[in-house]
Amino acid sequence: MKVSDLINSGLFELVNEGSNTDRDISKLFCCDMLSIAMSRAPSACAWVTVMGNINTLAVASLSDAACIVLAEGVRLDDPATAKAASQGITVFRTDMPIFEAALLIHDKL
Repeated sequence: MKVSDLINSGLFELVNEGSNTDRDISKLFCCDMLSIAMSRAPSACAWVTVMGNINTLAVASLSDAACIVLAEGVRLDDPATAKAASQGITVFRTDMPIFEAALLIHDKL
């Protein structure tokens, strides 16, 4: 599945459309500890988390995540949204729990 497929699925609200929506999503990753995500998130993953801050964007960039899905109703603040746009990171959000959001992505992979 490509990031654009996830955008077009309508499963989640699109917060920021990144610069590489043709990128493949190869794996799913769920984690809320940024230090663990930084060392263990696989490249090209869809990262589902409740950590909606600017540091999450830095970790997504370092780990080469394909996109971020913010679960549990979490939202990026304005500076983080601007940073996602400037770094070209695709970010989604949903009110669903992490597990339910991850299952929807898993079913599409």
